[in-house]
Amino acid sequence: MPLSEHEQRLLEQMERALYAEDPKFATALEGTGLRARSRRTVYAASAGFVVGVALLMGVAVTGLWWMGVVGFAVMLACAAIAFTAWRRAPRIGVADPRTGAPLRRRKTGVVDRMEQRWQRRHDEQRGA
Repeated sequence: MPLSEHEQRLLEQMERALYAEDPKFATALEGTGLRARSRRTVYAASAGFVVGVALLMGVAVTGLWWMGVVGFAVMLACAAIAFTAWRRAPRIGVADPRTGAPLRRRKTGVVDRMEQRWQRRHDEQRGA
């Protein structure tokens, strides 16, 4: 069950306070499980990509055209797997879907900053 907006804001405030108080400890607690799995997948796919390149280069040595096709297919598949794992890896400010805990500090873009300012103004007006 997702957290309400109020709960998310409270959680973000607690996270910022933790980072301000003890940044080394907070960094050690950043999302480990999901990111580590994604990182391992990207590393394995990168190794597979290198194998695909080796197969593709093997065509020059052996002259077997099918080895080039297999090498290219391996490279393409590994690149797709690595890209997918990289894109699905937990991002800054995204909560762990299993626990709902934020994984790390959020880097915001222009639209996100504008939305946060709008939300702050809205909250201030409601409180005043």
